[in-house]
Amino acid sequence: MNIGIIGAGHIGSALAVRLTDLGHQVYIANSRGPETLQDVEQKTGAKAVTAEEAAQHGTDLVVVTIPLKNIPDLPKDLLASVPKETPIIDTSNYYPMLRDGQIPELETGSLTESEWVQQHLGRPVVKVFNNIYAHHIVEKGQPAGTPGRISLPVASDDAAAKQKVMQLVDELGFDAVDAGTLHQSWRQQPGTPAYGADLPADKLRENLQSLGTERTEEQHKEFKANHARTEQAMEAQGIKLK
Repeated sequence: MNIGIIGAGHIGSALAVRLTDLGHQVYIANSRGPETLQDVEQKTGAKAVTAEEAAQHGTDLVVVTIPLKNIPDLPKDLLASVPKETPIIDTSNYYPMLRDGQIPELETGSLTESEWVQQHLGRPVVKVFNNIYAHHIVEKGQPAGTPGRISLPVASDDAAAKQKVMQLVDELGFDAVDAGTLHQSWRQQPGTPAYGADLPADKLRENLQSLGTERTEEQHKEFKANHARTEQAMEAQGIKLK
């Protein structure tokens, strides 16, 4: 496949490594220009391009994996040339304390992170790869049927795009679990039990089912508090996010 990756941070680079290993042609971009990505090219085997070129060349798949606060700064017509059937993956997570600042629409719980991203991109998105550590994408993929194989939740309102992405997740070495609509993707956001947990498919499905589909005010407060504690701990350890 021809795959464009917009964002060359931890997740973008990890996906580029694995996807090129699998024989896909990968084009990767950052906000500073392809001339700053020579190390990433050597490490991943992907071709460094501009964000516009990554979108143009990503005729089979486009991955948007940049800090949430930078989503509104993307060119408004970035995806205009991308075929309508091409899945657009969103890997974003909201880190208000450490990186993104407060985004009012995400503070109330009425929108999920990826619904907010979808509004800005103007295209249906598929939420995946947001709840797994980047180095686990590279190191922990296993053949289908392996006991304890890590599963990844995949959420979208576009059934066809979701199916294509679930097949790719399997190819990368993980079980793909249908996590419902984009409005239900709060169940895989930071602060929830599935975030960073590397659960096998049966446990992930149990977890998603136990949370229900409509986020309650109590759940929003609980998971928001969980995430705040995690951010505080990361800040105390001097961890910085890209």
